Amino acid sequence: MRFKTVTSPHSIPSHDVAGIMRQVLYALVPGTLAAIWYFGWGILINLIIAVAVAVAAEAAMLAVRGRPVRMYVSDLSAVVTAWLLVLCLPPLVPWWLTLVGVAFAIVVAKHLYGGLGYNPFNPAMVGYVVLLVSFPTYMTQWRPPEMLADTELGLWQSLQIVLTGELPGTMGWDAITMATPLDRVKTGLGMNQTLSEIRASPLFGDFGGRGWEWLGNWFFLGGLWLIYQRVIAWQIPVAVLGSLIATATVFFLANPDSYPSPAFHVFSGGAILGAFFVATDPISASTTPMGRLIYGAGIGVITYVIRAWGGYPDGVAFAVLLMNMAAPLIDQYTQPRVFGQGHRRS
Repeated sequence: MRFKTVTSPHSIPSHDVAGIMRQVLYALVPGTLAAIWYFGWGILINLIIAVAVAVAAEAAMLAVRGRPVRMYVSDLSAVVTAWLLVLCLPPLVPWWLTLVGVAFAIVVAKHLYGGLGYNPFNPAMVGYVVLLVSFPTYMTQWRPPEMLADTELGLWQSLQIVLTGELPGTMGWDAITMATPLDRVKTGLGMNQTLSEIRASPLFGDFGGRGWEWLGNWFFLGGLWLIYQRVIAWQIPVAVLGSLIATATVFFLANPDSYPSPAFHVFSGGAILGAFFVATDPISASTTPMGRLIYGAGIGVITYVIRAWGGYPDGVAFAVLLMNMAAPLIDQYTQPRVFGQGHRRS
């Protein structure tokens, strides 16, 4: 039998980079459509801006580094980075903020480390954290979900706000923005309110924030699709959500008036999106089976610690970046035993 290659491996890989990224984009579509439905056209506008900036920045850096532009741009990795970053941003952030975040993610977090396959940190989360630390006011101006919005913003009005930073008419930011469920809980607990008092707000649904629950459901289905297609391994999302639920359960059972339920932590903020689409980045995550469980568990626990006692309402991005630093060490100590190799007997 003659093989296509002279030396091994003779088998053709089931997924190339472009194929993997394409599957990730497919899986993101349902949750993205839900985000546009609940939180407005600003998400679509910023998505278009982010993808254009990401492709341009990717092409520019490849040209500077002397790499074939068309081949690497077509792998869609820059598009995935831009897409994930936009899903973490408030819908009506100004265009230049999206540009800064995406450019930093592609240029600094990706190419200055050597490009795809060499970046130790998730580029989308690096861009997000830079924006969160540098421009905290813009990063807290979230639209309320569609069923709670007092003012309806169409496509043209959303485009005007994103491109000019000016609100239509005489309305102010307080009229079109609202605290996220995680922010509302952290602020309320800081004012010595009980969770029963905080959850009396119409912002909350059955488990988490209204609108946010459905986003979590759609991203969860997209994540299951990626596992089914063997694009991602099950260990990381299971470990992330499992450790977050386990940690939240302990504190919730100890004091349900001061610590939200596990379901609230799962269905509010970026827990599900982070577990399936961010933490599973094949470049910056752990790669061994046991290492993935440890890596994912660390993300879940750190996320809860930041949410409960940290200075930010959500901690998924910080948790991912911290565990990105630990991934090489985790992999070093969790390498599976080579087949046929045993301990020597003296």
